[in-house]
Amino acid sequence: MKETEFLQSEEWLKFQEATGKETVRLSSDGFSANGILYMLPMVGKYLYVPRGPIAGIKYQVSGIGYGMERLIEESKKRRANWIRIEPETEEMLEEIKKELETLRPLRQAQGRPEEFEGRQAQGDNLSVVKAPHDMQPRETFVMDITPGLETLLAQMKPKTRYNIGLAEKRGVKVFATREEKYKQAFLDLITATANRKEITPHPRAYYEKFFTDLPEETCQLFVAEYDGKVLAANLLITYGTRATYLHGGSGNEYRDVMAPYLLQWKQIQYAKERGCTEYDFGGIKTVNNQQSTDNGKQKTRGKNSWEGITRFKTGFAPGTQPTVFPGTYDIVLNQSKYALYNRLRLFKENFLLMKKFFKV
Repeated sequence: MKETEFLQSEEWLKFQEATGKETVRLSSDGFSANGILYMLPMVGKYLYVPRGPIAGIKYQVSGIGYGMERLIEESKKRRANWIRIEPETEEMLEEIKKELETLRPLRQAQGRPEEFEGRQAQGDNLSVVKAPHDMQPRETFVMDITPGLETLLAQMKPKTRYNIGLAEKRGVKVFATREEKYKQAFLDLITATANRKEITPHPRAYYEKFFTDLPEETCQLFVAEYDGKVLAANLLITYGTRATYLHGGSGNEYRDVMAPYLLQWKQIQYAKERGCTEYDFGGIKTVNNQQSTDNGKQKTRGKNSWEGITRFKTGFAPGTQPTVFPGTYDIVLNQSKYALYNRLRLFKENFLLMKKFFKV
């Protein structure tokens, strides 16, 4: 299993269970597919495997049929009507498609006759289709932080480096904390940022669970304070050798002191101190792909909604190429339920468009 993907970690599954979700754990011989079950009105359950499945070298070379067959079996046991996956590469996506087209019990190939005795083929009528929208960003920006701090600063865009220095000169203070007043300030900033960008955030209680159900060594709150006021705050996840900027918010006041720049820089320094070699800024958009989320309750609106955040993040490592994923795909197990899901989804989208147009 790739020990940098927090969304496939045991910690993330336990966090989801704390929010009331049912989870699935599947791991054997280099294949891993940890998932979360979601219940939708009228259409029932689907299993979401965020940033997965993950396959080691053995499976990438010899195929992943056995792992996918087990995933399908587990999903059917839980009465899931489709499986939503996010393969790491185009090659893995194509391998999954190929395996599902010809999926049969692998008695001889895998050497497990006792596990397949008497079973029927799982994949005769399966289809793999592009999901209506991507659950996670198609592009993420992961920075190598193994060089020294001076080197990292020198590699930044001049404006980014200047803004970090400006924030320090103005007296912006950045620190990690779990103090209650700062947690509440973070939640207020999440709401303010969502309103400003016209996106729908998670419920407030969801963010609060990060503090109650994840330990400080995994999840840390960083705040940037100026003149006694919290200007920006971020949740930073540390897992394996990677630190990930997961959620953040900022206000409109004192934007000229450039607090978010110093906030990210201090988080990078913290990650290095913890022994991390990578810093994940999260989603960006440098190519024309769909960027929206379903279970995360976050959807971008507007053609240029990613331009500012992309420019901000890439300024820290302009020589770094983004990581590009194939996107989100659905393995359809129940064709009629999936068709109903798409009809209801289109009806809802059209209703919301009409409501906005007529300002009901």
